[in-house]
Amino acid sequence: MSRPVSSASNNQNNAQQNIFKVMLLGDSGVGKTCLLVRFKDDTFLSGSFIATVGIDFRNKTIVINDKQVKLQIYDTAGQERFRSVTHSYYRDANALLLLYDVASIISFNNVRVWLSDINEYAHSDVVVMLIANKVDKTSERVVTREMGEKLASEYDVTHIETSAKTGLNVEFCFKAIGQALLQQVDSTVSNGESPSKTLNNLVQLNDQSHKHTLCCSFS
Repeated sequence: MSRPVSSASNNQNNAQQNIFKVMLLGDSGVGKTCLLVRFKDDTFLSGSFIATVGIDFRNKTIVINDKQVKLQIYDTAGQERFRSVTHSYYRDANALLLLYDVASIISFNNVRVWLSDINEYAHSDVVVMLIANKVDKTSERVVTREMGEKLASEYDVTHIETSAKTGLNVEFCFKAIGQALLQQVDSTVSNGESPSKTLNNLVQLNDQSHKHTLCCSFS
């Protein structure tokens, strides 16, 4: 039996709303909650704060191609003792955002463990995005962009760099995920590509746009 990729509801204006479940995964301290808060409220959680315990949950509705898309975003605890709890949520997820901290080689090395869990517990058609977070920490960085891209290529997942502190690519990540999932259920925007392929193309276009902007700023 194939799983539904989204559900739909009608608001007061009778407009259809697509609903997708998105999970944030990764070691404790990689910035999952900060990434979510930056996207949801456009603020940064500075200073010390309590680590997520179990599962936290937030909604945000965005508009893509003139269509309402509601993202149900699950922020998961990264500690080992909570893994069995989060595993039960994998199968209902439409997309998984797997984070590591570019200033932590341990969090990067543990990406393989997380990807193994995804392979075991998630559906085969789940959309996965590998996120290199905290790229603002340039002086402390130990994981290069090339290392991240090589690992992503090995597992055939999309790779992108973000900073919850500066906001770099944060909103884009969630909107790209929404657009990729929307094409899966909406024949008017489908182009025959898989959601994962669409996501990868969107990220490549975004990278090219950033490079062009950078080049122009120095011309």
